[in-house]
Amino acid sequence: MRTPLFRGLMRSLIVPAAAALAVLTAGAPGAHAATDLSQVAEALRDGPVYVDPAASDQLSSSDAEALADKIEDADKPVFVAVLPADQPTQNLLLNLRTETGITGLYGVRVGDRFDAAADASVMSRQSVDNLVASVQSAGDPKAQLNDFVDSALRNVRGTAPASWSDGDGGGAGVDVSGLIAVGAVVLAGGAGAYALVRRNRRRHEAEQRAALEKLRVVVDEDITAFGEELDRLDFHPAEPGADDAMRGDYERALDSYDQAKRLMDSARRPEDVKAVTQALDDGRFSLTQLAARREHRPLPERRPPCFFDPRHGQSVADETWTPPGGTSREVPVCAADRTRLSEGRDPVVREVDTEQGRRPYWEAGAAYGPWAGGYFGGGLLPGLLVGTLLGSMMATPSYAADYGAGYGYGGYEGGDVSGADFNSGDFGGFDGGGFGGGDFGGGGDFGGGF
Repeated sequence: MRTPLFRGLMRSLIVPAAAALAVLTAGAPGAHAATDLSQVAEALRDGPVYVDPAASDQLSSSDAEALADKIEDADKPVFVAVLPADQPTQNLLLNLRTETGITGLYGVRVGDRFDAAADASVMSRQSVDNLVASVQSAGDPKAQLNDFVDSALRNVRGTAPASWSDGDGGGAGVDVSGLIAVGAVVLAGGAGAYALVRRNRRRHEAEQRAALEKLRVVVDEDITAFGEELDRLDFHPAEPGADDAMRGDYERALDSYDQAKRLMDSARRPEDVKAVTQALDDGRFSLTQLAARREHRPLPERRPPCFFDPRHGQSVADETWTPPGGTSREVPVCAADRTRLSEGRDPVVREVDTEQGRRPYWEAGAAYGPWAGGYFGGGLLPGLLVGTLLGSMMATPSYAADYGAGYGYGGYEGGDVSGADFNSGDFGGFDGGGFGGGDFGGGGDFGGGF
């Protein structure tokens, strides 16, 4: 959580900028465009409350700050956004949850309408229903949002996301252990403990940077390998026989390649790498679909990449494999490794540099968890990595603090970073028509309200 001093410094810079933008917006009637949810999500990854400049009449900067302080002090994964009345509400909550990528409870006020939704791991759908219904009659935005937050903090499970207090994110704050240490400084009247906190934080940040640099080498190899696949592809969108579906597959593969490069360039923590390898896997699947269309074969089902080396491409089957000294397990394999295993030969394994020399990635240390998580998803990893060094590390409670959570060991808890990897059917809320017509909320089981 951030200290009051830090909050004051940050908001003294942020609030005037928002106010200035609000003045510009007010000076141009009818010129307000729909708020970009990626901007809202970016703000919510840095703090619990976002007020759009065009909706500043709904909640003042001081009231928003007080609301944010209340949530941060409680250390709970509660997110609040206040948006202008003309904001489109179709799938709003679901899209905001996807963009923010953090497990939690999301409450959104659009004009004079309010709705909320939550991941099932932090609050049940019935609890969200009851919570939203209890505040629907409050017309005053400040009172409604405070009532919502007060009730939410008493019932929501989980903890605040690490990004609210991350030195590299929008928070740059002090964690709980840091606050305890700073309190000791005040009580002791000295500066030694505070210096220790700063030194520990710097050491932790240095370790994270070192882990990211290890990953950067491996991920750059992955990106290069996928780029070479695209270069070798003998497909041109204008070639005879090419149709819109083929061109769509090709464009998605190119987009995934560009996205992977962009995400890796912006990566600041090891857990950021998960989104990069997810993009590469998406791109390879698009190429697999393109190949099937060109060869007039049935479209393939989505499968994870080859366990032994994701650069081998999409797996074709699950085969039994027993690592040296380990237990047997089913792993997804490419066609070439499937043949090797059937012939009693060793698969071609992805090895990386370690202090002990070249080792398989699953024996190379904790930093490779996010890399593997992007390729194989949360629920698949425990079975694949059981008994390995990486699997043992990822099963420890301390792993999430350093490398992100949600890799299949107990699922995503409140405040965990899941990205878009969550079940929309488990994210829902009010059905009472808070925004009318059932269009404020997600599709399917997501919920109505908005």
